[in-house]
Amino acid sequence: MTIFVDMDDVIADTYGKHIEIYNEEFNANLSKDTIHSGEVWQNAPIEHKQNILSHAYRDGFFIDLSPMDDSIEVMKALYEKHEVYIASAAMQFPNSLREKSDWLAKYFPFIHWSHQILCGDKSILNGDLLIDDRSYNLKRFEGDTLLFSSPHNQHETEYDRMNSWKEIAARLL
Repeated sequence: MTIFVDMDDVIADTYGKHIEIYNEEFNANLSKDTIHSGEVWQNAPIEHKQNILSHAYRDGFFIDLSPMDDSIEVMKALYEKHEVYIASAAMQFPNSLREKSDWLAKYFPFIHWSHQILCGDKSILNGDLLIDDRSYNLKRFEGDTLLFSSPHNQHETEYDRMNSWKEIAARLL
């Protein structure tokens, strides 16, 4: 089986990093536990929106993300059993291409560089399964799809949802 796995909010905790930076800069106390839906900027005062949206343009943002719980172990097992590729939109933010590549080398060194697709438009992907947190990426994929849960996609009902990497392991291993 050929499986494509997104990075941001699937194996890398981008959402949590936005919260961390926001809390530091505004002396706030947002947390994933207190956010029930929406993007981080939608859960903060509107006057902070542009600041939050700027986080991903900052040097070091993508290199400093935490891996999602259990993602390393499950991805390693998937990689040994299936044809697994990282497929991440890395062209939107100028610094993300290099930082995402370095991040993968640090946390997922078992994923060969030839299995890392850092692209712009994921509709070019052709395989059996796409695991992503963004429904617009899943919509255009011709194979099977799994929506990885994030606060920003809580109202999405069109796709099979995975709430954790343990759930993905139970389904695919």
